[in-house]
Amino acid sequence: MIETTMHDQASGLRRLTNPTRTKVITVTGGKGGVGKTNITLGMGMSMAKQGKKVMVLDADLGLANIDVLLGLRVGKNLSHVMQGVCDLKDIIVEGPHGLKIIPASSGMRGMTELSTAQHAGLIRAFGTLDEEVDVLLVDTAAGISDMVLSFSRAAQDVVIVVCDEPTSITDAYALIKLLSREHGVTRFKVVANMVRSYREGRDLFTKLTRVTERFLNANLELVACVPLDERVRQSVKKQKVVVDAFPQSPAALALNALANKALTWPVPRNPGGHLEFFVERLLVRDEAAGDYLGE
Repeated sequence: MIETTMHDQASGLRRLTNPTRTKVITVTGGKGGVGKTNITLGMGMSMAKQGKKVMVLDADLGLANIDVLLGLRVGKNLSHVMQGVCDLKDIIVEGPHGLKIIPASSGMRGMTELSTAQHAGLIRAFGTLDEEVDVLLVDTAAGISDMVLSFSRAAQDVVIVVCDEPTSITDAYALIKLLSREHGVTRFKVVANMVRSYREGRDLFTKLTRVTERFLNANLELVACVPLDERVRQSVKKQKVVVDAFPQSPAALALNALANKALTWPVPRNPGGHLEFFVERLLVRDEAAGDYLGE
C-alpha cells in the first residue's frame, strides 16, 4: 500500500511538472493593494478565452478572494484538504470560459501559519492531481512569508506587480532581494499596474531597477504597463474580470497583450537554479521511491 502511494505521488508530480506541458507563473508583489489578483485573473481569463487550459491557485491562504471576485460558490477549499476532509481534486471549481480555480480559505489564521510538515503536505497534495493544464497561475499573498517565497522560487516565471507608491517599490525590492540572495531566483517580470501612461509605467520600472541594478544580481524585465481604468473597479463590483466584462477597455487590452506575451515565455526543459513547482520538497524522496520501485 505504501509502495503504491509513493508510486502514485511520484507519477503525479512528474505529470504536472512535465516542462513540455505546463507553464507555471507566480504573480506576487510584496504588498497588498497593488492589484495582483486582478492581474492574475486578467491573464488567466484571457488565456482561457483563447482555448488554453488554465488553472489559478489562490495562494493567499488566509485571505482568499478569487472565488468572491468571480462570484463562484465554493463548498470546500484548501483548508479542508489540509484537514484530510477531501482531496485536492474535490475542491476545484470552474469559472467562466473553463477557467479552473483552486480556492483557499479566508479568515483562518492557521492556514497562514503552516508547519514545515503541513507545507510539504500541501505540495504533496498537488501530486494527486491528474488535470490537463497548459498554464498554472499562482496568486500569492502579500508579504514575504515562507509560502510566498516557496511559490515564487518554484515557478518558472515570477511576475512582480508594482504600482506608483513608495511602499510598493520598497516591498517589491525587499521581495526581489530575498529571492535573489537567498533562493537563487534572478529573473523577474515586472508589471507596472494602475499607471496613467506608458511613460509613468517606464518611470516606475526605472525607479525599481535603479536600486536592483546597484545592489542585487537580478534581471528585471518590464512586461506590461496596465493603465488605471475605472472599468476594473466596475468589473469587481459585477464580480467579473475586466477582460470579460469590458473587453475593449484600456486595462483589458493591456491584460490581453500581457497574456499573449506570457504564452510565448519559454518553458525550460530542465529546472534552473530552483526546482520546478510541486516537486520542491519531494524531488529527492520521489526519485528514491522511483529507484526503489524500479522505475
